[in-house]
Amino acid sequence: MAPVIWGLDLKDMQWGKFKGSYMFNQVYHLRRTKMIVYQIAMIMCVISESVGTAALSDYVDQQDGIETRHPGAHVHNDDFVGIASYNIWVGIAVATIFGSGFFFDLFWPERTESRSVRLAWKICSLVVSFMALADAIALTVIVATKKSYITGVTPEVAHTLFSQNGPPNPVYRHNADCVASAVILWPGMIAAFASTYIMWRSHQHDDQFGPKAAAFRNTKGEESGSTDMPAPHTEAATNGNVNATPATRGAAVV
Repeated sequence: MAPVIWGLDLKDMQWGKFKGSYMFNQVYHLRRTKMIVYQIAMIMCVISESVGTAALSDYVDQQDGIETRHPGAHVHNDDFVGIASYNIWVGIAVATIFGSGFFFDLFWPERTESRSVRLAWKICSLVVSFMALADAIALTVIVATKKSYITGVTPEVAHTLFSQNGPPNPVYRHNADCVASAVILWPGMIAAFASTYIMWRSHQHDDQFGPKAAAFRNTKGEESGSTDMPAPHTEAATNGNVNATPATRGAAVV
């Protein structure tokens, strides 16, 4: 018997729920929208984080190499190193909040949450969205306008040291990884705000009507007991009764 943690039955964690027919069904309110937009937010922010981490590693290696070979030289790239480090944190935060929302809605769409848990979802989603906005603005400005430089030596020697060291380019906007990280982050940030809006609307609907879409609730506004599609023989029998002529139905009654 699968354990139950925080009221969530772990037996509901099934690989079959990753099928598109289940993941993107419309049994639950805004389900398809959430499954798509949450993933866009996660994927875009994580890609930006990964590409930015590669650029961050290159600039740190460049700094170590130049300063090790030339003790009097000091490489200054803290602006990009700092924002790239923050970008890592933002990618993790966005993936944690909306990734959790994705998996919880996938495996336990009818779960019951306390008001404090619902409030935590809303606050965290809004916080990580504004974190992503600040990250996107700062990263874009730094990549577009800044560059790394060397002090302790003449400008001519600094240029020679950068040339001898090789990539990455000291001008951030001339580094494809830096540009890609900044560009990809923007759709991720927009998707994060969209995910926040969708999450809030979904919670509002759940509190008022329950998690199921209107088409899957009965006429009294209560949720139907099963989310499975009708069995083929049941559907056929229903169609047969509907399509039968009055005479045929009368004969069936006799």
